Amino acid sequence: MSWDRESDEIARRRALAREHGGPEAVAKQHARGRGTVRERIEALVDKESFREYGGLAGVAQTDEEGHATAFTPANAVVGLARIDGRPCVVGGDDFTVRGGAYSAVGLRKGLFADDLAVRRRIPLVRLLEGGGASVAGATGVKGRSGYDFTAPPSLNLLCMEALRSVPVVCAALGPVAGFPAARLVASHLSIMTRDTAQVLIGGPALVERALGQKASKEELGGADVHLRSGVVDNLAEDEADALRQARRFLSYLPANAWTALPLAESDDPIDRREEVLLEIVPRNRRRAYKIRRLLELVIDAGSFFELTPLHGRSQVTGLARLGGHPVGVMANDPVHEGGAMTAAGARKLRRFVELCDTFHLPIVSFVDEPGFMIGSEAERAATIRHGMEAMFAVLQTSVPWAAVVVGKAFGVAAGIHLGSEATVAAWPSAQAGALPVESGVALAYRREIEAAPDPEARQRELEDEMAAAQSIFPRAEDFGVHDLIDPRETRPWLCGWLDEIQPRLALAVRAGPPAYAPRP
Repeated sequence: MSWDRESDEIARRRALAREHGGPEAVAKQHARGRGTVRERIEALVDKESFREYGGLAGVAQTDEEGHATAFTPANAVVGLARIDGRPCVVGGDDFTVRGGAYSAVGLRKGLFADDLAVRRRIPLVRLLEGGGASVAGATGVKGRSGYDFTAPPSLNLLCMEALRSVPVVCAALGPVAGFPAARLVASHLSIMTRDTAQVLIGGPALVERALGQKASKEELGGADVHLRSGVVDNLAEDEADALRQARRFLSYLPANAWTALPLAESDDPIDRREEVLLEIVPRNRRRAYKIRRLLELVIDAGSFFELTPLHGRSQVTGLARLGGHPVGVMANDPVHEGGAMTAAGARKLRRFVELCDTFHLPIVSFVDEPGFMIGSEAERAATIRHGMEAMFAVLQTSVPWAAVVVGKAFGVAAGIHLGSEATVAAWPSAQAGALPVESGVALAYRREIEAAPDPEARQRELEDEMAAAQSIFPRAEDFGVHDLIDPRETRPWLCGWLDEIQPRLALAVRAGPPAYAPRP
């Protein structure tokens, strides 16, 4: 006697699961400008590499003989796949089933995906779309919440363990509210699509009921809100762009915190010297310059992948390559707040250095730091507190740092760019001191300036004198920096430094991740 009947039943249920909702549900999803969960997974991973787990998790309706006549699948799809040939875990919400609101089975599948990534030590990608819960809770049973308050929820613990051990990328590809929003930010990179995604703690109906405020999903949690709030790192123009960004981000990172960084082929000469670097930093201290242009002239051509570009804009963070080696890059952007360290900029840097430390990415810092932002708005934002939190995160990193001082390095905030034991080079345009020239002169010599026959002329004279005193040359003579370099030498200098630190990186990889988990 064979098992043909049961085997046929498996095939029947698989077919019914795939057909759930039918063409009408797919058409509705497409009309919203969004793909289905399976279309997204197919577009993300290598062709025909997705191996699903739990495809028959859900609820079956059967006839008297036990044959399924209808099947409602769990509203989560999870499995193993490959991205650029490397294994990863992929999970996605199915908005066509209950609007993606998590069911008990859906939560178990999400738990399985996180656990699988941690145990296999491979990256995790979550494609999110849906509401988090209903009053009935995950059990779907009236009067039962399904939550155990005597212990931390397993999903939260696994989120934390995943963050400290494997790369985690999350994309909001539609409305993401409640618990899915928490899972979105529990990642190393969070992405949202410009026109089709919203990220919400509570939706419009809940907000109006609780607070009496009327606001649309877009007003509460659209891209304009969260790209500047810092809740979401990167903006994608559409779903295809979001998936491209996810793949690119993963290309810089190892499979886990115990694996060496992936070395890429590079035809960009390590001894490339760009003449324009001699003039990119203006002699006029009041003039800004384009820091991203400076970065492009030093790192491997086309390799800069910026993170969180619209939040904390006085600081620039991203991943790049030097001679094919992945590195973390951070820099001040003098176009925004003069490059000063704001509260938002400090929070952004803290998250960034924790990411680099977790996966042993060497950090290359381009320094033009005028100090902490001042003023009433900066005080209300608790700038000094967030700044010192960033400082302590920096000082606890174990990865090697290289700092290139291209401009100002003033005050306590300058230390945030140096790591605990950075190798420091400086350009001839570098300046260092307790305060920037302009504010320092105005503060220290106020009475002398006011008493002068020509106050403006006297202030300029004093500023020039102080600028000369802040020159980097005397500091180089005192070995206050490890090297004073021609700006054109920056790329060869950094590539040489990367060669030197390879034994140190190998030791760090064997040690595994830091004891702490990165904070979302």
